[in-house]
Amino acid sequence: MKYSNEILRIADDIRTMRIRGATEIARSAAKAFIIFAESSTARNVDDYMDGLNEVSKILLNTRPTAVSLPNSIRFITYRVMEAYRKGIELKILKDITITSANLFIENSLKALDVIGELGARRIKDGDVLLTHCNSSAAISVIKTAYKHGKKIEVYVTETRPRFQGYLTAKTLSSIGVKVTLIIDSAVRHFMKDIDKVIVGADAVAANGAVVNKIGTSLIALAAHEARVRFFVAAETYKFSPETILGELIEIEERSPLEVVDNSFLRENINVKVKNPVFDVTPPEYIDLLITEKGVIPPQASILILREEFGWIIGETVTSRKIVEEDD
Repeated sequence: MKYSNEILRIADDIRTMRIRGATEIARSAAKAFIIFAESSTARNVDDYMDGLNEVSKILLNTRPTAVSLPNSIRFITYRVMEAYRKGIELKILKDITITSANLFIENSLKALDVIGELGARRIKDGDVLLTHCNSSAAISVIKTAYKHGKKIEVYVTETRPRFQGYLTAKTLSSIGVKVTLIIDSAVRHFMKDIDKVIVGADAVAANGAVVNKIGTSLIALAAHEARVRFFVAAETYKFSPETILGELIEIEERSPLEVVDNSFLRENINVKVKNPVFDVTPPEYIDLLITEKGVIPPQASILILREEFGWIIGETVTSRKIVEEDD
């Protein structure tokens, strides 16, 4: 089955991190479904659903850790599948696909605004903050606090090996926030100067553990040692329903060439280079989760999951099974 080159480009951009960040990945997946619905040449509903499932699989195979990706796919395919089961005609199925995808994108944008407002209330005038990587949700909190007139300073880690921290530093400094860019390994050295840590999340487990950019758990440990409050800003579509059933969130590992070049590998054949993208921060090192549904302790994550995904938990274990169901 042929697909729009734009869909394949989106999948490749997610896989190669030209599209990066859980939020942008989720929105891009939604856009791929819009493109599919608009360009589909299916002659009947069964062919259309086969194509929808194939697009889902292509997207699901790009980044294994980004829970926002399967959750955005769930959001869209569940609504289309419900209509299909009711015998809705092809044109309406396409409209439902487009409407559902646009609704997901709209909800994700609103979620960032709400998270920004709720999180900003936890920031005091004069606070020195620290953030890691390039989280849209964490940046929303910081920008909102600054726009409310709070005089804040932000320490930003470089976030090796892809240096996403540079993007965060540019974004915050462009609106007037005082920014200090530091190397990742200097976090503990500067923690004595920090009032609060605010990071994002790529996934949140049922027990409140947070999967985020590699190095986050070390920052949380340093904050815990220094008695600095540690906040995680995350939209509820980053919560993983599979973890209720005991599934583990897969930690993606990328090419060693992001860390060293080919010449190093050739000259040092006995050296193995490991490049995990994420790590897991246990809930006991997290003070609060800031979501669009409210500010909660990490131990309350199970409640968010049951509220958001209760309809799916009893039906299937993994997002891949969702898109493979034919009836």
